[in-house]
Amino acid sequence: MGKLTFEPIWFDSLGAKSMCTLVRTPDVSVLIDSGAAVMQPSFPAPWAKKLYWLARAELAIKQVAKRADVVIISHYHYDHFTDFDRGLYEGKLLLVKNPNNYINDSQRGRAESFFDTLCREFGGVGLEDVTHERKPKRYGNPLDDIPRARDKDFGDYNRRRKQLFKLGMKWFNNRVKNWNSSREIPELKFKGVEVRFPEGNEFNFGRTKLRFTPPMFHGIEFSRVGWVFATVIECGKEKFIHSSDLSGIYIEDYAEWLTREDPTVLILDGPPTYMKFMLIRINLDRCIENTCEVIKRSKNLKLVIYDHHLLREKKYRERTRRVWETASRKGVRIMTAAEYLGKRAVIDALDG
Repeated sequence: MGKLTFEPIWFDSLGAKSMCTLVRTPDVSVLIDSGAAVMQPSFPAPWAKKLYWLARAELAIKQVAKRADVVIISHYHYDHFTDFDRGLYEGKLLLVKNPNNYINDSQRGRAESFFDTLCREFGGVGLEDVTHERKPKRYGNPLDDIPRARDKDFGDYNRRRKQLFKLGMKWFNNRVKNWNSSREIPELKFKGVEVRFPEGNEFNFGRTKLRFTPPMFHGIEFSRVGWVFATVIECGKEKFIHSSDLSGIYIEDYAEWLTREDPTVLILDGPPTYMKFMLIRINLDRCIENTCEVIKRSKNLKLVIYDHHLLREKKYRERTRRVWETASRKGVRIMTAAEYLGKRAVIDALDG
């Protein structure tokens, strides 16, 4: 790469859950999703080893944060943000997931804890001192934002999808009630830290441009784990995309967006094949097909870091074989973060 460089700080292929990445240009250093969490019980390693990897991940993130000007938090899952470390956030511009809408209940609770500590550490006030009542807002059907996925023909599965969409809208409308009844957390600026909500917006640092998507489903339509946003960083002719927690590319409209963007480097989490109860075959096939289409239709894509959820069980390459083969035929480099760093993925080195 040229003026834009990136460094995977910690990913699942290194032994702890994370997608933490440092991106640097001549204008700005950006740390994306500065969090890590311990591997799930089914991961075939001793508990002590999992805790060791987590400790290493947390230390690596804390150390690299010293080199960052901007810290991005795409959502409030603990493998994507740290709650709380003053040294990690002090002196930074924080571009964080809007906690007021397009957020599920558990993440709203985590956001409140995060913002309360941030207010007390940097502003000497509590969260209750900065929040305010909000005017109720109307929200449209989120399926209208993803018409290709909404209208896709799944044959015999169409009836089931309609049922799931109906249940999803009921869940969504209940979330809207919660958003409208909660006090609004504003963007903040204290001595030592500034917090902005970047979804759908653009920020310029010299010749470097940071763009952010509107909220995207964390997985399939109406995924109960909430919403995330993706980050696009452009510098000259180079374009870097950190897709965050899409859990693969289930939604056809997201695949179309990635194809239009046509990045030079794509950080992509694969489907969570270890969670078999969540991953029915039709959605796995859909995810693989969409990912292959992004690779096949790309013109400028040179590298895909394919990691995160995918690296939590040993058969990840077998279950996503078409993706790796498509990239090979296209001449696109595809690898885990560990491989990019010249290491072997932890899961590949484990017995069991």
